Amino acid sequence: MTGIVDIVYAEYNYWIYVTLMMIGFYAMIAKKNLIKKIIGANIFQTAIFLFYISLADITGGTAPILVGGHGGEHVEHAADVIYTNPVPHVLILTAIVVSVSTTAVALALIIRIYNEYGSLDEDVILAARKSLQPEFSEYARQKDVAEVNHQ
Repeated sequence: MTGIVDIVYAEYNYWIYVTLMMIGFYAMIAKKNLIKKIIGANIFQTAIFLFYISLADITGGTAPILVGGHGGEHVEHAADVIYTNPVPHVLILTAIVVSVSTTAVALALIIRIYNEYGSLDEDVILAARKSLQPEFSEYARQKDVAEVNHQ
């Protein structure tokens, strides 16, 4: 029994990431409010970011910076130094920018959906979509009113 506990304790960060991922996934699937779905997607993305950053970490590793500068004779190339890979960190910075942009676009779409249907609840929006034909959307109604006023 202690073998399992030791394994769980040694890899506790992965358990935290999996738990965060499941919380985010649950929020995206089970919640009916569109804002809560976006929050769930952000939690899911954050768990993935943390997972990749933890994979890049090396115990005892240091940043890959040369001591003494570039090309000089005083540059130390120690063979026993363990370097941390910086590429996952850079990729995650890019992913964070994409995540913020995606969230901003999603929130803008949610504002438009709220203005169109008057609700953020998924069931209310789907019921309204079923009761209205696509040609009776707000845009089509305004276009029809403009054509009637023009004549």
